[in-house]
Amino acid sequence: MTPMNTIAQTLRRAADSLAEHSGSPRLDAELLLGKVLGIDRSALIARDAETLEGGALRAYQHLLKERANGVPIAYLTGIREFWSLALKVTPAVLVPRPETETLVELALKLLPLGEKRSVLDLGTGSGAIALAIASERPLAEVTGIDLSPPALAVAGDNARALGLSIHLRLGSWFDAVRGERFDLVVANPPYVAAADRALESLSAEPVLALVSGPTGLEALRAIVRDAAAHLVPKGSLLLEHGSNQRSDVVRLLEEHGFGSVRSHDDYSGLPRVTLGTLHSSH
Repeated sequence: MTPMNTIAQTLRRAADSLAEHSGSPRLDAELLLGKVLGIDRSALIARDAETLEGGALRAYQHLLKERANGVPIAYLTGIREFWSLALKVTPAVLVPRPETETLVELALKLLPLGEKRSVLDLGTGSGAIALAIASERPLAEVTGIDLSPPALAVAGDNARALGLSIHLRLGSWFDAVRGERFDLVVANPPYVAAADRALESLSAEPVLALVSGPTGLEALRAIVRDAAAHLVPKGSLLLEHGSNQRSDVVRLLEEHGFGSVRSHDDYSGLPRVTLGTLHSSH
């Protein structure tokens, strides 16, 4: 009789059990089993006839239960790929989203290859944006700021693991860089409104990285208000925001001396990132 706990059979059952809890149940099932066995997904396929032993099966079932309870897959595996970088993530940081790669793409267009530029990443979290920029623009001097010491520790671990050099500072928005100016400021700040139902599915992630107040615009407003004092002439501010916040962010930028303001869609076709260039003198 064929064993009932071959890798292939276990994966099928796991994917079925996650179908109501994940948009990618088969992928989640494979990533979690790979975590338990210490192998990658391609190795799972090569070993699909092998039997899963008791200890490994129990560990796997525990991870599946956590995933079904809404814990992000990246917290369970400890790794999230972003901009082809394997990043360590913990519950101290927001799980990097694919739509944030739109912000990185736009940032790179503003940073000529082979030229020195200074970049400030506000609310760096895992360091995803700062490290993606540093990986593509070796001459750029990239500084990441975060209010959370545990988040900065994760960013530091990622920088060391990837062999990338970024500066990390503790503080709230621009407080840690008083008197300093940058060519480019980027931010993916908390922009979810406090009463947004989407928060129910994000309960495992740090609320500090998701919510800044009742409307969701509080952090964006604070950043835009103070950005001009920290940009060189013709410097740029690049902001990720909610898909329903484009007009508010455009207005904020224009009110605070930014010109050439334009928004860009993410991979899903939703307005996600807005850019402004400092035109007025500050």
